[in-house]
Amino acid sequence: MSQDVWKEFEDNQITHSAAHYLMAIKQLLEDHGYARVTDIAKSLNITRGSCSISLKPLKKRGLVVEDENRFLKLSDEGQRLAELVELNDKLLELLFGEVLGVDQDQAEIDACKIEHLLSIEVSTRLSAFVKVWQSDAPEIDAFKKLLKKSRHQCAGDSTQCDICQGLCIQPQSAKPEKRLEI
Repeated sequence: MSQDVWKEFEDNQITHSAAHYLMAIKQLLEDHGYARVTDIAKSLNITRGSCSISLKPLKKRGLVVEDENRFLKLSDEGQRLAELVELNDKLLELLFGEVLGVDQDQAEIDACKIEHLLSIEVSTRLSAFVKVWQSDAPEIDAFKKLLKKSRHQCAGDSTQCDICQGLCIQPQSAKPEKRLEI
């Protein structure tokens, strides 16, 4: 892997915060037919001042448009990005929760952390994977059973764990009875 790959993070289309602003506007428009700075701030549980400051770059990029009455709407690209992030969130929650067996609350948290970072290629392939996963194909049922059978409790001994491969991934403070199922 190239040593410069980590720099790709900076080239992402939108930030985590920007994604949530776009999704908040989208949701307000769907629920109420309008979105104002006050509504967005309330929705995101932030001050109006912080909201106004954060909206400026989204307006400058043309993702958010403000009319003469100070009502906000999403441009076509803003709408597309909001929908893409929402789709990624759903796909990731399903991957983490249903496929990997992660607790639903944790699946939601982790999906939220990375929903805006996926490339179009990964989103497309993840969507295809989920479609196959949700099919009734006998091969998928067999895979689901195999995957479920392969989960085990971490005993905290990284030398005896094929998952950890010599480096225990469990927090050192976790008690053995609190170890995660992997």
